[in-house]
Amino acid sequence: MKIDLHKIRELSNLELLARQLVEGFITGLHKSPYHGFSVEFAEHELYNTGESTKNIDWKVYARTDKLFSKRYEEETNLRCTILIDNSSSMYYPNETSGKITFSVMAAAALTFMLQRQRDAIGVTTFSDHIEAQTQVKSTHAHLHKILILLEKLLQSPPSSPKKTSIPEVLHQIANKIHKRSLVIIFSDMFDDQEHVQEMINGLHHLKHKNHEVLLFHVTDRKTEFDFEFEERPYNFIDLETKEELKLHPSQIKDTYTEKMTAYFQNLAIKCGQFKIDFITADIRDDFDKVLSAYLIKRAKMR
Repeated sequence: MKIDLHKIRELSNLELLARQLVEGFITGLHKSPYHGFSVEFAEHELYNTGESTKNIDWKVYARTDKLFSKRYEEETNLRCTILIDNSSSMYYPNETSGKITFSVMAAAALTFMLQRQRDAIGVTTFSDHIEAQTQVKSTHAHLHKILILLEKLLQSPPSSPKKTSIPEVLHQIANKIHKRSLVIIFSDMFDDQEHVQEMINGLHHLKHKNHEVLLFHVTDRKTEFDFEFEERPYNFIDLETKEELKLHPSQIKDTYTEKMTAYFQNLAIKCGQFKIDFITADIRDDFDKVLSAYLIKRAKMR
């Protein structure tokens, strides 16, 4: 399902948009001839003889004549931490703040889906340090707190340039998460070429702590990968350093695309070596790719 990035920022109602996105996605799954996902959102489980009766839902028993136990937060199947890169480069393209808008919407949809499955979710935002971090819970009240945090990202663009330090943040997160979790990362992964191994070391730290990692490389593929611009002079500005470069796109297109492809191919290969899911998320595409990748990953963790 595709939602216009301008619409997301104009409506500023992430709960409504996330609900529509998830429900549309699930409807599409049910209509699909392909089966492979479980999208049951149960908040009860069958009562087993010998278990404590204190959690039996007697209202359900009255309606169904069957015994079900309520599921509580500590009994959730999955703990998930979503990391969102909030550095200045994520606010490109300027007219839509496209990469951060896409990441926020995707994170909101995933949070909504996780909460419906009674899984526990936490959200962390970062640049060159951890900026905000929620607890990891599964209640509806917690969902509301997360959505408030995500909406603030849309409403409060950085007033000054913010760099990113992905390796440092990954090591901090790996040290903070003490229970096996799924870690979902939204980032454009822009860093110096020589820092690729440091990023991999941070991701490997998460794997070493027995966490699963789902990395979404958020990009505006048309301009950032294919370098498709009109044939006229441009003044390119680095959003994190404010360094400016005046040139005609055709002057550097071949060299630029070659280096970009090599950089991210290298990163993807290194992620593959550690069984880290590396998925390109184009902000011009719909969100089904993100939700599908999550369901596939979740199914593997059972």
